[in-house]
Amino acid sequence: MNVRNMQAQDIVNVLAIEQSANQFPWDKKSFEDSLKTGHEAWVFYEQADDIIGFAIVQRVLDEAHLLNICVKPTAQGRGLGKAIVQHVIDYANSISAVIILLEVRRSNERAQQLYLNIGFNEMSVRKSYYPAKEGREDAILMAMDLDLISFFKE
Repeated sequence: MNVRNMQAQDIVNVLAIEQSANQFPWDKKSFEDSLKTGHEAWVFYEQADDIIGFAIVQRVLDEAHLLNICVKPTAQGRGLGKAIVQHVIDYANSISAVIILLEVRRSNERAQQLYLNIGFNEMSVRKSYYPAKEGREDAILMAMDLDLISFFKE
C-alpha cells in the first residue's frame, strides 16, 4: 500500500469512499475545509488511480486528533485499517505528539477492537455525539499515550 498527501482533486474519490462506508458521512465541504485549514490528510492506494483509504489528522499543540479514517468497503478485512492507523502513529511520533485522540461510534465495535488491539484505551463517553437513525449516538473517546508507549519500549 502506498501513501501520499491528499489533494483537492482527491476529494471526489475520498467522498465516494466515505459515502459508501458510513451511514452519516462527512460532506464535501468538511473535506475541503480540512485541506484548507492545513490538517494532515493522506490517501492510501495500491495503484495511483485507485484510492482505497484515507486519514485526516488535526494537530493541536502536542496532540494528534484523528478526525476521520476510512477504508473502501471492498478493501476492508485485509489489515489496511491497521496500516493506516500505524501511519497516523508514525506521524504523531514524528511531530513529538504525546497523545493521539479519536472518537468512535459506540455501535462500531469492529473499529473499537482495532484501536484497542493497536494500543488505544477508552477514556470516556461523549453522550449524543453522532447523528443516528433515531436521535443521537454516543461516541467512545479513545486515546493512545505515546509517552507511555515510548517509556515501555525503552
